[in-house]
Amino acid sequence: MRQYFIMLQAISLSKNYQSYQALNQLNLTVNPGEVFCLLGQNGAGKTTTINLFLGFIEPSSGKILIDNEEISAHDHERRKHLAYIPEVVMLYSNLSAIENLDYFSKLAGFNYGTSSLIGFLKQCGLQEAAHHKHLSGFSKGMRQKVGIAIALAKNAKIILMDEPTSGLDPKATAEFTQLVKQLAAEGKSILMATHDIFNAVNVGSHIGIMKQGELIHTLKASDITAADLQELYLQTI
Repeated sequence: MRQYFIMLQAISLSKNYQSYQALNQLNLTVNPGEVFCLLGQNGAGKTTTINLFLGFIEPSSGKILIDNEEISAHDHERRKHLAYIPEVVMLYSNLSAIENLDYFSKLAGFNYGTSSLIGFLKQCGLQEAAHHKHLSGFSKGMRQKVGIAIALAKNAKIILMDEPTSGLDPKATAEFTQLVKQLAAEGKSILMATHDIFNAVNVGSHIGIMKQGELIHTLKASDITAADLQELYLQTI
């Protein structure tokens, strides 16, 4: 299968709910191999941004582009390049990791053999003993690994994440961070909404700070320390 990389963009993207403006004139670009971390309080517009990219809601104005082509809210063909890792990964608890992976891969039009499915789970760091266990006994970190395995099996070029490290212990957070860096190194475009300032500096290539639906600051993670980012964040909100 030919490997190629694609870019995600928002141009003057806005979302209004009657008199409430959830997102105001957002301009954002996530290039292949980048991890763009969005910081902001609840209600700042982070989740609205992700929902617009996913087509869960329609924009009031502005454009969404995938690989320089504008897409509509109902353009499912172009959105097949996207995968979504929410705060709580919704999988079937009565199925095993490999059964979930097989099911969701087939929904996306892919039919893999057992060895390939195991390969995706191993790539995401899920221990072999858990491959055939029901997800009812999985920790949040283990469920996220299955979710990322599904994204890999779907050959997603863009991965959207909403508070993926919320509730993870330090070890699971470190494992997740390393996995995200690996995905970026493979050329994936990653947009992550998060409250975790330290992790944003650690995993992100770019960081945006949102307030009341607007992107107030955009900076390179390499240009700022976690302490300085925290100070800027507190000044902004």
